Amino acid sequence: MSTISRRHLAGLAAGLGLPLAARAQGNSAQGSQEGWRPTQTVRVVVPAAAAGTTDIMGRLLAAHLTQRWGQSAVVDNKSGAGGTLGTAEVARARPDGHTILLGNIGPQAIAYSLFRNLTYKAEQLLPVSNMIRGPNVLVVHPSLPVHTPQEFLAYLRANPGKLSYGTPGLGQSPHLSAVWYHQLTGTQATAVHYRGAGPAMVALVAGDVQFSFDNLTSAVEQVRAGRVRALGVTSAERNPQLPDLPAMRETLPALSRYEVNSWFGAFLPAGTPDAIVNALNAEIKVLLDMPETQRKFAEMGGVPSYGTPAQYAAFVRAETEKWGEVLKKEGLQLDAG
Repeated sequence: MSTISRRHLAGLAAGLGLPLAARAQGNSAQGSQEGWRPTQTVRVVVPAAAAGTTDIMGRLLAAHLTQRWGQSAVVDNKSGAGGTLGTAEVARARPDGHTILLGNIGPQAIAYSLFRNLTYKAEQLLPVSNMIRGPNVLVVHPSLPVHTPQEFLAYLRANPGKLSYGTPGLGQSPHLSAVWYHQLTGTQATAVHYRGAGPAMVALVAGDVQFSFDNLTSAVEQVRAGRVRALGVTSAERNPQLPDLPAMRETLPALSRYEVNSWFGAFLPAGTPDAIVNALNAEIKVLLDMPETQRKFAEMGGVPSYGTPAQYAAFVRAETEKWGEVLKKEGLQLDAG
């Protein structure tokens, strides 16, 4: 899986690289040609392992910024503790525009209610813009004798506590997608936490775990290749990339309220000047407005999700409140680390 994922990432970069370079000359009014520019290498911190959606988005952004700003932008994977380790590092970074966080629903929304003793606070980060959103997908190892969500539920109930599922990290949306599923259906399984979506998928393909709820954007390649079997998506509606795959909530009365969407976007350390925030936001808009980007996102099962800094900040607050209520109701809270 690791080799395939690297090829997939290389294909994304190659598919976007030349059009980005071509557009760089004609987008001075739209981008940051007259605004702030970095004066040294820009570090895009990805608080997850390689091959997951957070990593894919970080690499697309880094490649785009390198070409647009004429200054190197590099990805720095800082995985661990459900994305909170990398987030904490950015929260402590100098607010000079040279350190960017490619965050997601886990450490930027769920973590504030899940963990008791986080080493950072929401106000230490400035939301810049969302980039992509999409559902999670329930995937199983092909050896599991199930082909529908109904059969999967029956199998879980016939084998209480005997199955294990992989997650990309404690507190990430794939983890809580499973937690919420088990709560609603009254089932049990053992969570096995990995440092990112890539390692979790490697474990599933190898049969080390029997199922997982993964971001569709990072799992769709393995689904299409037949290495894992997809049973349903966590969004309210079916996904155009896998139209025959049902939404989980449409398959069982117990899941009528079940809806989860993951999202991935950029943050800067608090105190970063508005000129820098606006320059990064403008470049993200250029990237997301490109037909090439929209086509690639569609292939991944996601949709572009641009927002102004104010819009993104309001969205992140709403997501934080939503998951806070869910976690409180479920009585789930952990010590960070």
